[in-house]
Amino acid sequence: MPNFKVLSTNHTSFTVSDLDRTIGFFRDALGFEVTSRAPRDPAAIRHITGVEGAEIEVAYIRGPGHSLELIQYLSPPVRGLVEARPCDTGFAHVAYDVDDIEAALAASAAHGVHPINPPWVVDQGPNTGRRVVYCRDPDGITIEYIEAG
Repeated sequence: MPNFKVLSTNHTSFTVSDLDRTIGFFRDALGFEVTSRAPRDPAAIRHITGVEGAEIEVAYIRGPGHSLELIQYLSPPVRGLVEARPCDTGFAHVAYDVDDIEAALAASAAHGVHPINPPWVVDQGPNTGRRVVYCRDPDGITIEYIEAG
């Protein structure tokens, strides 16, 4: 048993290549609220992340019950792209319950976020009877929509 207590979840974070584009998706397609957007002290970021030459701009967006942190690195100039598959260790996604999966897909498509495959009706586990779909944004971030059956 640890000698401390986790009090709550603060946020989930994604590094993105275009902060404006990603904010537009979460704000305009999903209706999330931008709660802050600003650069951070480069010395602090370099210390926290261990990334030499790091300079970033950060936005926080708030959806129902949870905040997302979106980070765009302005430097160092050479940065890679994670191309993980759902079966790769370390892969992550965020899932949202929606009332209309087709409407969610249409709103997402307008922002370059597209389904990997058509929605599927789950036949076992805690989401039995629900329609589920994985979508990917231009940075490879995976969003899952789950519609009540």
